[in-house]
Amino acid sequence: MSIKRQKQLFKIILISGFFLIQSISFAIPSGGLSSISLIPKPVSVTSAPGNFSLTKKSSICISGKSHELTTIGEYLSGKLRTATGFEMVVNAAAKTKASGNIYLSISKFDKQLGDEGYQLSIKGGMINLSANNPAGLFNGIQTIRQLLPPKIESSSIQPGPWQIPAGTIRDFPEYSYRGAMLDVARHFFQVDDVKRYIDQISAYKMNVLHLHLSDDQGWRIEIKKWPKLTSIGGSSQVGGEKGGFYTQKQYSEIVKYASERNITIIPEIDMPGHTNASLASYPELNCNNKATELYSGTEVGFTSLCTSKDLTYQFISDVLSELAEITPGPYLHIGGDESHVTKLEDYIPFVNRVQEIVGKLGKKVIGWDEIALSTLRPNSFVQYWAKAENAVLGVKQGAKVIMSPAANSYLDMKYDSTTLLGLHWAGYVEVDQSYNWDPATLVKGVAKENILGVEAPLWTETVTNMNELEQMVFPRLLGIADLAWRSSSSGNWNEYKIRLGNQAERLKALNIAYYPSKLVPWVTQLKN
Repeated sequence: MSIKRQKQLFKIILISGFFLIQSISFAIPSGGLSSISLIPKPVSVTSAPGNFSLTKKSSICISGKSHELTTIGEYLSGKLRTATGFEMVVNAAAKTKASGNIYLSISKFDKQLGDEGYQLSIKGGMINLSANNPAGLFNGIQTIRQLLPPKIESSSIQPGPWQIPAGTIRDFPEYSYRGAMLDVARHFFQVDDVKRYIDQISAYKMNVLHLHLSDDQGWRIEIKKWPKLTSIGGSSQVGGEKGGFYTQKQYSEIVKYASERNITIIPEIDMPGHTNASLASYPELNCNNKATELYSGTEVGFTSLCTSKDLTYQFISDVLSELAEITPGPYLHIGGDESHVTKLEDYIPFVNRVQEIVGKLGKKVIGWDEIALSTLRPNSFVQYWAKAENAVLGVKQGAKVIMSPAANSYLDMKYDSTTLLGLHWAGYVEVDQSYNWDPATLVKGVAKENILGVEAPLWTETVTNMNELEQMVFPRLLGIADLAWRSSSSGNWNEYKIRLGNQAERLKALNIAYYPSKLVPWVTQLKN
């Protein structure tokens, strides 16, 4: 045999071996459907004989001509097409179903599944995903993604096979509000960054993104009646670097992008404290009519709108009116925290009056737990972050609570003393601590029926870019997503850390710069 022929055979053997290894790596788990690590953990998983195989002949079939169904089908097609190289055409479902296809349908109302639940059946070589609403289908698609090998998330074509074990999953969330908060005021994040974050949180069935749009360090949303808010207040950020802001067109683009991924955007304009950016922009909002200097530090609690001026409430009405006009979701967040230089006798009537403004706009108020010191209107919500007594006071006034305890859910807290980024005024928050708590039992006097949901905030005093954001958010956000979705009684750290460890390759394929906590047994055999 010639040397040239030997080299050709050797090359063939190497290539064949590579694809064999890949095939073995992506083999169906021996334990079947129920052995696959999913986050959040589904309510019910039943394994069955057989499997589903995604091939170049596979298509996505939708029942009906709904625009929403078509949009969801195209979303799934896009998620599967990149890594497989398959066309994944979206078609109307034929009367006779075929093996290898994925079928999406809105079913007759199944009370147990509610608005966001779904049923996923893998049987006869095909997938049937049904739900009461498009939101349920979207959540089911996230499960399909996790049932496929991790490299389905890759940005380039990967070798198969692309198989899912047979069985049935019935799933629905414990809480209707499952949120993340992004502070774009301390450090500004561009539109594409926010979209990336939306994709990341929606992959784990989160359904709210709370945007902290104003603070002492910067004002981030265009208000046409008050243009200096962005030309002056939007120019700064922590560290003295150039800030930025979203035009109303850009904000609407974010809202639309989020809506297509089952995410409700909640905008926050913090008041009466955390307002230096607005006070620097318009001196008449100060009681002394003098503009403050722009601020790029990280201290809190030193500013206040002039609560005695009618102009202040005209300003608030103008800002919230423009924001309400471009925010289709039901909520406006009014902040209300750390107003240390606002006297309580001024703070209470201020919050009461702002609640009235929001109500007239047809929106519901959310505020940090301090707003419970005021007289809460119906449809006002208290976001617990610091003082449990405020959350209880809110409940006593009939308000629902969003659980965001700093010592468990604040993603800007350091993991431990060696963490370079983040703060630690609420303590160190390792991955187990962000998971090991139950919203329904954390605060005495705030029971399950008093809770709207759970939110994980990320403040950005020390976070300047997406790489740093991902180090602080991941993997802790996955634990928050899991506890907000699953039944309170089903949480178990020892079980969860195994599921989390098996997400390593998926996070890597998504190019997420997660923090590899030593508490988690990360499974990273595959090479990218």
